[in-house]
Amino acid sequence: MLVARTGALGIGTEGTVEAVRAGGLTFVHGGEPTVARPEVATRLDRPVGLLVVAVKAYALDAALDRVDPALLEGAVVLPLLNGLEHLGTLRDRLGRQAVIAAGSIGRVEAISPDPGVVVQRSGAAAVVAAASAELGRDALAARLAPLAVPGVELAVVDDERAVLWEKAARMAVLAAASIASGKPVGELRADPEWSSRVHAALVEACAVAEADGVGLDAAAQWEIVGGLPEALVPSAARDAAVGRPTELDAITGSVVRAARRLGVWTPMLDGLLADAARHS
Repeated sequence: MLVARTGALGIGTEGTVEAVRAGGLTFVHGGEPTVARPEVATRLDRPVGLLVVAVKAYALDAALDRVDPALLEGAVVLPLLNGLEHLGTLRDRLGRQAVIAAGSIGRVEAISPDPGVVVQRSGAAAVVAAASAELGRDALAARLAPLAVPGVELAVVDDERAVLWEKAARMAVLAAASIASGKPVGELRADPEWSSRVHAALVEACAVAEADGVGLDAAAQWEIVGGLPEALVPSAARDAAVGRPTELDAITGSVVRAARRLGVWTPMLDGLLADAARHS
């Protein structure tokens, strides 16, 4: 789904748009459904000031086919995608007209069991982190003000790479390990063999981030993993379990490719990626 903020216009596939027009957009949190009826369309048909891109990484090109770059003159484009490599795609396709920021969303677990239905399983507010080398922190914060709504915490920082790596290093390990093992995060932590593999791979991923200029403390990242809900299953693993396309390549693959580019040895992460690829 692409969300263009002027009023708010949702851009989606034909199936999603049809479902939202027929029954509204249903958001379920704490067992309580809330139904909204936003304006939706299958293509961006008007100029906007902010475009939020919230699609699976493998669907990015198809989603951008629904956007005329000429309508983004001077706009901010904020992608909330997993992995490290999507900013290049966005800048290649939209960067002449728009300001492409780095973004990520965390501290939230949500699924979409049907078109037009979103179920949030986590209780805390989502955190949207963002950075832009072009605009700087204050200017970007002003442009992203429409996202500062109840249930969302907005954290604007200076370093685009830090925004991507803070989540990518951890998720590269957890996504691959959960797919390869068929286990949720709690079982990965409790199983001595899997816990050891996850920890070693996390150390490697943080070393890749360090080589890319982003200091990540592996112990702090492991502490974050320790605080995740026991039943948490990364979205890539949920998709793999039911035979859907996954973001394994965009998440874990992008970190492994960064390791190759930067000359960092990652045998444990490589092994997790290979094992997960056989299960997806």
